[in-house]
Amino acid sequence: MTPEHFISAYEQALASQDWDKVAPLVHEDCVATFSSGTYKGKGEVEGVFRHNFKAIKGEHYAIRNVYWVRQAGDFAVYTFDFRWSGIINGEKASGGGRGTSVIAKTGAEWQLLSEHLGPPAPAQS
Repeated sequence: MTPEHFISAYEQALASQDWDKVAPLVHEDCVATFSSGTYKGKGEVEGVFRHNFKAIKGEHYAIRNVYWVRQAGDFAVYTFDFRWSGIINGEKASGGGRGTSVIAKTGAEWQLLSEHLGPPAPAQS
């Protein structure tokens, strides 16, 4: 798997809303920062993903505008834009923003080591 393939696999796994598909792509030492807080270790990250999967029905998640900050032998850093949509409490909902992720090569596979999601960048003039 290449870093580019990791992003595609991660996007597809998130779209499945199935932690069992996401879990192999998440490093044991992962740290994820979302609007709801910072989650350290795969167990905490699993908890927040499962919560989100349960809260957002029929979620569509998309990663776009990937910019590779650095790709090295066993790690890579990229920034991206993301969009999501789904149903929360019976109502259509959507959002998005920008993110920064660090992935690490563990054996032959790439795994998410850190992800920080935030609001969209302000429009540039």
